[in-house]
Amino acid sequence: MDRRRARQWLISVFVVCWAGLFHYETVRLNYLTPLLRRELPKTKFLYPPAGWIMFFNVDPSYGMAEVYALRQGQAELLDPHDIFRTRFVWYDNIRRNVLIGVLSPRVAPQFCRYLRRRFPDAEAFAVVYRAYPDVAAAPEESRYQVQYRCQ
Repeated sequence: MDRRRARQWLISVFVVCWAGLFHYETVRLNYLTPLLRRELPKTKFLYPPAGWIMFFNVDPSYGMAEVYALRQGQAELLDPHDIFRTRFVWYDNIRRNVLIGVLSPRVAPQFCRYLRRRFPDAEAFAVVYRAYPDVAAAPEESRYQVQYRCQ
């Protein structure tokens, strides 16, 4: 094997190993650890728990909107995909927190009318802000605050 081929082979092996390590660190904390029910070792590289978004300035807190329907006295979380029926191809606005816009009190009357038309079997609705104070340190800790109700 000549020097050029050996160099290309070494670079290829390095890239494959680096990509494998990157993918391991990306899924280790939130997917592999719960799946295997034990803490997996963290590599001592530049991998934060955020994984793929490691190159952005990410705030530790996160918030999202949730909509609950009251049916026969029971609160039921509505799937955002049922609220906004959208077709997507590799870009899902629902997963990218598009529902956060309904938290504004300015849109409450319009959104309540829409919900009553969309889900006529529900007695009432509650639009809730769900906040995660620190996603990295305590990913399961969240707080709820009712923004408004639709009667």
